[in-house]
Amino acid sequence: MNTALVMEMHKINSGKLRSIGYDPRARLLQVQLDNGDTLQYSAVGEDLWRRLSTSGAAWSFYRDNVEEEFTVKKVSGSAGAGKNLLDGLFGGK
Repeated sequence: MNTALVMEMHKINSGKLRSIGYDPRARLLQVQLDNGDTLQYSAVGEDLWRRLSTSGAAWSFYRDNVEEEFTVKKVSGSAGAGKNLLDGLFGGK
């Protein structure tokens, strides 16, 4: 079973947040961080999504109300800051 969802993402520039999205039927919050990681949080209510998406300090709100309060699943990510994905093939350091 493929659990990856395609949801509408909203660009944001707050702290390390670069985009956020929410699927109300699945109650999934998805965030993309500045390092390229995409994280999904399950069992997130619509009220919390509304408060996050309208917050003037979304990064602080995320850190205080989401980051350690909900089950997280990393759905995509970067190879590491400053690391080129082709380094392993071509011997780059």
